Amino acid sequence: MTKKRALGKGLSALLENASTDITTKNIGVEGKTVGSISSIGIEQIEANPFNPRTNFEEVQLAELKDSIAVHGIIQPLTVRKLGRDRYQLISGERRFRASQLAGLTEVPCYIRIANDQTMLEMALVENIQRVDLNAIEVGLSYQRLIDECNFTQEQLSKKIGKSRSNITNFLRLLKLPAPIQIGIREGLLSMGHARAIVSAGDEDAQIEIFKKIIEQGLSVREVEALVKGKKDTGSALTTPKITGNTGLSLTAEKFQSNLSKKLDTKVQISANNKGKGKIVINFGSEKQLDQIIDFIDKLNA
Repeated sequence: MTKKRALGKGLSALLENASTDITTKNIGVEGKTVGSISSIGIEQIEANPFNPRTNFEEVQLAELKDSIAVHGIIQPLTVRKLGRDRYQLISGERRFRASQLAGLTEVPCYIRIANDQTMLEMALVENIQRVDLNAIEVGLSYQRLIDECNFTQEQLSKKIGKSRSNITNFLRLLKLPAPIQIGIREGLLSMGHARAIVSAGDEDAQIEIFKKIIEQGLSVREVEALVKGKKDTGSALTTPKITGNTGLSLTAEKFQSNLSKKLDTKVQISANNKGKGKIVINFGSEKQLDQIIDFIDKLNA
């Protein structure tokens, strides 16, 4: 007996819907069996308009292209039948794009039959569970599942296996001003930073804190203290001092302070009980990074 190939957990669960999953009927599609793995020409496949991912890193695509050129596609794409010799991606767009870059003419695919609503649901859930989307793309995917598939947050929680608080946190990010959402997409601040900014108050306060994060390299803890101080006093934003035992020697603390002043940016030294640690130098722009590099180069000259 031939062992059935396993699909991704999210996709396989979605495809149990009897109205769209007809693999057990073993119906052929122009010589290709629905539910089996078939080779399909690249030119016969079009991208999925429902894919929530909008950014594809060129470096990662190049690495995947190189891997596919050597090893081929290990995990088949999933497509649906559109018409004669035409197919549309349900999942696997990164592999599809990398295959095009690698010069492949055919790719292995699972062939499904699905209506647009089911396809949207499959694409969004599959990407949420299996692709490293940025926080804004995850939030947009959650919102589309709620709006276009008529899910409540409770139903969505059960569908994707995430807590309601997780869903709420991502949805709240969509209320942030556009510059901050762009910053999240570009990796300029973390999910922790973004969650703290959401509680900062009006849009002007949120933008002000965002600028401080970029310019001063504030940690999540510092942003949380900044927001709390603003709420408690109702005064203008001032960067808080984080007090407490740093675990550093007086010499290391003095060096940290002096280096921070010379570089005009935040410098943080951390060490564990075994003496191992790291030095983190923050920068707010490419120009500032060049200045830091020039400074270090002069020390080594």
